[in-house]
Amino acid sequence: MMSVVATTEQQLGERELAEGLMEAISSIRRAARRHVGPVEELSALTGAQRELAIVVRRRPGISVAEAAAELALAPNTVSTLVRQLGEAGVLRRSADPDDRRVARLSLAPGVAQGMEEWLSRRSAALAAAVRRLSAGDRLLLCAALRPLERVAGALLEDGGGR
Repeated sequence: MMSVVATTEQQLGERELAEGLMEAISSIRRAARRHVGPVEELSALTGAQRELAIVVRRRPGISVAEAAAELALAPNTVSTLVRQLGEAGVLRRSADPDDRRVARLSLAPGVAQGMEEWLSRRSAALAAAVRRLSAGDRLLLCAALRPLERVAGALLEDGGGR
């Protein structure tokens, strides 16, 4: 894996930095997935279905329109995903008590429990790996979190809606 740490005399170019970020993030995700395994309840889902389930886990009660905005997808695409996940027993759809035209989404109880257990295992594995780093490297990781969040936001602004 390319090292993205550079001295002030030898700064990476924008493209090399971008490639290094993607490689590092992908490597962490792959390693965590191998270490913890898949979320059994989501293993048969497509990537888009899995992303929607993760958003609903993070924001129970989210509407279809809100989920579409968060995923930068068309509302009709998310509606299709909601229908598919409902049929698969992953999502539950209920009418908003204040506006019956709005559907509120939640995970089916068994799916929610499985995701929480998986996230707990994944967090524990990542925390154990981070503990093996030097104190200086842990400080660098902490300092990098905000800029990484801003990079994600900029990507969504620049082309997240396609």
